[in-house]
Parts: sequence; structure tokens; C-alpha cells
Amino acid sequence: MLRIKNLKCYYGRIMAIKGVSLSVRKGELISLIGANGAGKSTLLEAICGLLPGWKGEILFEDEPLAGLDPPSVVRRGISLVPEGRLIFPPLSVTDNLKLGAYTLYRRKRHKDVAADLEMIRDMFPILRERANQPAGTLSGGEQQMLAIGRALMARPRLLALDEPSMGLAPLMVEQILETLLTLRQQGLTILLVEQNAQAALKIADRGYVLETGKVVLQGPASELLTDSEVKRAYLGRDYEEFYDGRA
Repeated sequence: MLRIKNLKCYYGRIMAIKGVSLSVRKGELISLIGANGAGKSTLLEAICGLLPGWKGEILFEDEPLAGLDPPSVVRRGISLVPEGRLIFPPLSVTDNLKLGAYTLYRRKRHKDVAADLEMIRDMFPILRERANQPAGTLSGGEQQMLAIGRALMARPRLLALDEPSMGLAPLMVEQILETLLTLRQQGLTILLVEQNAQAALKIADRGYVLETGKVVLQGPASELLTDSEVKRAYLGRDYEEFYDGRA
């Protein structure tokens, strides 16, 4: 579904992504892990039209994404849940969700928007309870649910998420990841960028490890979870105890 070939991304003269190639097949949940500064967010920005001037090839359903602005990428079928959530605090929860459906509104598909709102509220009941509440008054976990719901309102075929666990309590992280598993089981393709390697690989089909703008490891998530280099660099000393306790 998504194929990236020899991608190079720049900030001025600095090359942040150095010839990355990867693929995401339809129906997969792919985790991209790595330390801060590895280039994970930069890669998502290139895919979603937020970072112009990259070189290489990005194909979505065999169509190139080069030169497309973010609204055009959304219309192609890719939605992004950005790092830090980036909701609109003064607006109500419902209005934040409706902003995600602007492509449907432009085609005057108001009934589809109403149906999708109900679907999102069924998925995240707290958003129904807080429908008229300013989004800025929600907890961090509730805001993350709102950000995911807003992205789903565009009816994506590929959902990209940038650090959805950031700043959340462990219980809330587990709820968010369970939601992603449910979405994948429903057929949605997911590209998950995460610094929390153990959580990301636990739910993924395959994974890529990014270091200083390069893919240094890739393979089935189950193999990366047991790879000694991945455990040393990204999972930490307490990983085996954590993983054994959840198995």
C-alpha cells in the first residue's frame, strides 16, 4: 500500500533522512522505532505533505505523493495523528471531530459525517460524554482519543500516528494501543511511530528501527523484540521482566 524508496529529507543543508526505504502492506500494523532525533517524525512529515523538498519516491497505492500538499494527501486516503495531538483547545470536542471531516463536508456528505461521529463516539464513549466540552479541558489521554477520532473522521485507508503514547499514564497507553489493534482487526492499515519500543513492537506485525536517519534493522516485530541489539538500545534493562509479565 505504501512504498518508500531511497527517501532523503533535508532541513536546510542538513540531511535528516538518509536514503530510507520501507513498505507497508495493506492491513498491516507497522511500527517505526528509534531514539529522539532518529528521523521518525520527519519521515511522517514527508509522507503527509508537511515537509516539501524531499528526494526519492513515496508511493501510496502505486500513486506518487511528490508535490502534494497535506489536504491532497488526506484526500488520497492518509490521515495523521500528530505528535502532541494538536487539538484546538477552545473548540468543543464535537467541533474538533468535525474538523477531521472537512473533505466530506466539501463534498456535502453531511449524513456520512453524522454517521462517522456516532462511530467515533461508540469507539471512545468519553467523547460522547464530553461532546460540548472545550477540548482543552480534557485529560491527556482523552485528548489523544480525540486526536485519533479526528483523524478517523477523514475515512483514511492508512492511519499514521506520531508518538501517541507520549506523556500518557501506562493504563491510558494500553487503552490507546488496544484501540489500534481493534482498528487493524477491522482492516485499517497503520503506521505507528513510537519511542516506546516495547509497546509498539508488542502490537505490530513488522518493525523498522531508525538511527540517525537510516534504517538499521527491520523484520517481524516478534523477532525485533528478541533481538539483542534492539533490547540493548531501545528496550532497556527492565525489558525482559516487563515482557515476561505481559506475555
